[in-house]
Amino acid sequence: MAETDAWLPELEEERRQKDDFMARHPESPFNSSRVPFHDLRYFPPDPAYRVRARLVRVVHPQEAYLRTNRDGSSVMRYIGDLVFSLSGRELRLRVYHAGEGVGAHVFVPFRDSTSGRESYGPGRYLTLELNDTDTYDLDFNRAFNPYCAYTDDYECGFPPAENDLPVPVRAGERVWAADRNPRTPSTLVKERTAKALGRATTPTKAKATTPPAAKPRARPKSVPSASARRPPRPDSRPGAKPATRRAGKGR
Repeated sequence: MAETDAWLPELEEERRQKDDFMARHPESPFNSSRVPFHDLRYFPPDPAYRVRARLVRVVHPQEAYLRTNRDGSSVMRYIGDLVFSLSGRELRLRVYHAGEGVGAHVFVPFRDSTSGRESYGPGRYLTLELNDTDTYDLDFNRAFNPYCAYTDDYECGFPPAENDLPVPVRAGERVWAADRNPRTPSTLVKERTAKALGRATTPTKAKATTPPAAKPRARPKSVPSASARRPPRPDSRPGAKPATRRAGKGR
């Protein structure tokens, strides 16, 4: 009971700090893309969606290619499967490592039967830090949307078919806006392709050149720490990267 009592205020504080990051920080996808911000939306906290999981590693990690919202590929390393029980069923999720720069952190993209309705259709993410025991507190209350749920300026990896859960996961982040909620990853790719073709065939006025971006500033103290699962920086977020290089970023 004491652990549950501590879990709830910690979760609520993480959400408050994430809203603060998204609203104010220059590296927020809202600020970098000049998208009007409103508070993120969540399912009510529910400890039933916090489960124990074990990682069953593959003998040899395999290179994997996750389809992206730009119909490209995001290169990952498939390292094994998380095995856990939810809603009375034993389930599995594939686990990926995003490469250099993320240390022992791994990436777990997934979809479920709320996707495209109550939650973001192309899928949501979880992150974990690898440990020596290969057992984990898998907390779907901390599931979050990729940056492409808020703006088209980022390229995000989709969950593979193996990570489509056959149960509803009414925990974690909900869809941010009804008009930005394609039903499936393929729906998003088709919508974006049609939009791009429409732009290509319609004359447009020349736009002013975007001034060089300022160098990244130190993260304010109010931003969650890594141990509190703070939102990753855009250039290190697994499966999410700017669609185009910004002047002055040197990416």
